Amino acid sequence: MDTTLPDDSHWLDAAQDRRQTDDLAAQLQARARSGASMRGFRLKYANLAGIDLVHHGSREGYDLREADLYRADLQNAHLFALDLRGTSLMKADLRGANLHCADLRDCNLLGVRLEGARLDNVLWDRQLIQERRGRECQRAGDVNGARQHFEEAEETYRNLRLRLEKAGLFEQAGYFFHREMVMRRLQMPRLSGARLLSWLVDLFSGYGEKPLNVVLFSLGLIVACGLLYFLVGVRHGELPLGLALERGLSANLMDLLDCLYYSVVTFTTLGYGDITPHGLARPIAAFEAFAGSFTMALFVVVFVKKMTR
Repeated sequence: MDTTLPDDSHWLDAAQDRRQTDDLAAQLQARARSGASMRGFRLKYANLAGIDLVHHGSREGYDLREADLYRADLQNAHLFALDLRGTSLMKADLRGANLHCADLRDCNLLGVRLEGARLDNVLWDRQLIQERRGRECQRAGDVNGARQHFEEAEETYRNLRLRLEKAGLFEQAGYFFHREMVMRRLQMPRLSGARLLSWLVDLFSGYGEKPLNVVLFSLGLIVACGLLYFLVGVRHGELPLGLALERGLSANLMDLLDCLYYSVVTFTTLGYGDITPHGLARPIAAFEAFAGSFTMALFVVVFVKKMTR
């Protein structure tokens, strides 16, 4: 087989029909092993099934940044630690490929096929390129362009989430599920009730992926209600508890701690009865008890979802 290395113009020529080159995989392997740059290679529709681009004897992979691999066949390819930053993998076939430790940041991953691919320790973007473009269109006032990019981002996040779940990489899959739901929300009308509800679910629980959000919301509500009880006043038996400027700092501080204790008891719906609300404190207590019951149930659901993966 002829593995003579073509010059750079051959690899950078977007007009070249890669489907007609039978030994393209061997040529690219030889190019990689020569140590010459592969940055920006135009490899649309290239048949690279089974190619070995592993930089043996080195912890750093070969550099294939900013390449065009649109619809390229990379089934069962060995791409360990390959640097693919900025590369278009749109609709590329990577079924069964080894992408362990590959760098896929800034890649166009729309429609990529990853069934059976090894995805351990892949470097992903926190935001896919489609999401970033959508937000740019949004800032520029291009509503239709933003919606199109957000649709593509949702599709791509969903594809990655499904593939990562199949691979047992649930932590990363959970992150992509969260981004998928955010993209779905951004496609809704800005002032719609559905978008507001979706935003609240994200705020409180990260669409079920962020139990810490539930804990922080609970603590914030407990402290806020405790301060309100301190301002409007509650009763400990016949004794009033609350802000009294004529009393000393230590007495007010003790009352504040008692109000925070009462807020915890009300939030958890324990209801010991030692401290009771009156006047304006009653609707606050009713709201806190309702919110506390809902929040604790939500935390159980989110926690179990995360821990049973």
